[in-house]
Amino acid sequence: MRSLSVLASCALVLGLTACAVKGPYDYSNFKKSDPKSILVLPPKNSSPDVKATYGFYTHTQRPLSEAGFYVLPVTVVDEVFKANGITIADEMHLVSTKKLNEIFGADAGLYINIKDYGTKYFVIGSAAIVTAEAKLIDLRTGELLWEGAATASSDESQNNQQGGLAALLVTALVKQIIGTAVDQSYAVGKMTSDRLLTAGIANGILYGPRNPLYKK
Repeated sequence: MRSLSVLASCALVLGLTACAVKGPYDYSNFKKSDPKSILVLPPKNSSPDVKATYGFYTHTQRPLSEAGFYVLPVTVVDEVFKANGITIADEMHLVSTKKLNEIFGADAGLYINIKDYGTKYFVIGSAAIVTAEAKLIDLRTGELLWEGAATASSDESQNNQQGGLAALLVTALVKQIIGTAVDQSYAVGKMTSDRLLTAGIANGILYGPRNPLYKK
């Protein structure tokens, strides 16, 4: 157990070091572009779970709207693509920015790639994990305005278990039963989306014109 504690401490130190190395995000392009409206494309799915794209997509509109942007309704965007014969997210991401601007009239497009979605199993226990990356592109010029990444896990609220191996095994069994009965990835996806797309956080997306903190 002591060795595990040491490893955890090392990981924490390395994580803090990595955060310290990364400086403030350069928002020059974002501020110059000053987008008012955002088109969120259905996310690409790099995970093995087929539910990832639309399980995550439904959570993207609210945080961006709260940030102060006009966000084209995601259901409408998806239907427009499908009505034009483009049914796969990977193909949607290949449509030129100029064409997207012409069709939807949005200032910027948000391109999301889901890296992890679903339950992962460990030596003892399991957790639903959702990791996503995003890039905000000016649909008028094709310039990168902002990019970020976020992750969340269903196991985050769990404190270190006390009671030894027996307690760990019981907890793992209960979590596995719950995970089998309920798709926790959907709720975890909301956590990830909030972390990724909420404005006003370090290196996060900027506030839009419909938010009182815009340009403050």
